Amino acid sequence: MLTSFFGKSKPLNGIVVAFFMTLIFVVANFKEYYLAFNLAIFFEKLAVLLALLLSVYVLNFIAKKNELTRRSAYKILFFAVFTTSFFALLNNTQVIFANLCILFAFRRILSLRSKKIMQKKVFDATFWICIASIFYFWSILFLVVVFAGILFYLPKFKNWLIPLVAFLAVYLLNLSFHLLAYENIYGFAQWYEPVNFDFSNYRDLSLLIPLSLILAVLIWTLGNFLGLLQKASISLRPSLNLVLFSLVVSIAIAIFSPIKDGSELIFFFIPLSIIASTWFERKKDKVFKEILLAILILMPLLLPFIN
Repeated sequence: MLTSFFGKSKPLNGIVVAFFMTLIFVVANFKEYYLAFNLAIFFEKLAVLLALLLSVYVLNFIAKKNELTRRSAYKILFFAVFTTSFFALLNNTQVIFANLCILFAFRRILSLRSKKIMQKKVFDATFWICIASIFYFWSILFLVVVFAGILFYLPKFKNWLIPLVAFLAVYLLNLSFHLLAYENIYGFAQWYEPVNFDFSNYRDLSLLIPLSLILAVLIWTLGNFLGLLQKASISLRPSLNLVLFSLVVSIAIAIFSPIKDGSELIFFFIPLSIIASTWFERKKDKVFKEILLAILILMPLLLPFIN
């Protein structure tokens, strides 16, 4: 039943996923609303929710446009389930907006495959990543994916300088804003977030259970994705490699992140949703897929009762 419904890509799938995410988002923020309703906070939370829902749409568009998956709703379902399994993530405005910027950047990087206005796309991708780093510093590591895209599609020396130009553009815009709005200079100290290698928070069951299940999904589906990569056409292979690069970078971000509360994993859910989707679209074991989907969907619904 679940595989039949999400195995197709229809507007109804998107509505169901959006409703599911909205429901969990409201639950995650209910306490704040209950204690003291504030109109400004309400509109702020509404903007965050819209950014989260827009992230789902952009991810779906990226996967379809670049033929990373078949026409199914698995990818948006997985992204919705993974993100709503961590309430700290749903309360983290900065990381949600940073993730949306990263998705915009990822879209431009993958579109290099068309070989049209390629230099502008590299600039745009770097620009969005630098914007994301203002919200969440360690997302700057996604510049690695930009350089991988340059290596695959336009390796001439002059093209390696484009990210530097985009970086300087964002820095100067941000510096100008701080000078005009706050009358101070925005420097590295305000931008940088210190590394934290303390993973003790992951012992908490509310983090350990979803993280363990999500890692199990990665281990179970990654082999299939690597096999798909080997069989992919020459034109598609660089795009699949970029998905793998983004997976590695997102793991590095989670390791370096200053706060380990689950919100740092949101970047990891972008490539994982694509990788898991390719497995579900190709495997024939319907019973196992039904059970796994049911467990994943129930996970964010049951986790609030653990504590």
